[in-house]
Amino acid sequence: MNGRIKELIQQLGEAIHDSVSDSDAISGVVREIREQGFDVMLMLEATIGLNQVQDEPEGLAESEDSSSSFTRNDVSFLKSLRISLPEEDVPDTDS
Repeated sequence: MNGRIKELIQQLGEAIHDSVSDSDAISGVVREIREQGFDVMLMLEATIGLNQVQDEPEGLAESEDSSSSFTRNDVSFLKSLRISLPEEDVPDTDS
């Protein structure tokens, strides 16, 4: 992974942290919990996954049947969510 990507991932993490820190909804709920006599420690874990985008073969985007087919990235994402697909919807991964 090149240095620019690492820098962008760091910026993304900081942006997520800032969004949570600046959230009025989150701070309001935390305040209510504290009013009930509890201290709050909020820890969030973000997993950032990157897949290099590959150009699709010409004609696939224009295909009438393209709405029912999935790219390799689609299949990979669905598998990460433990969602399986019928074999006819899975793209050929031999190429």
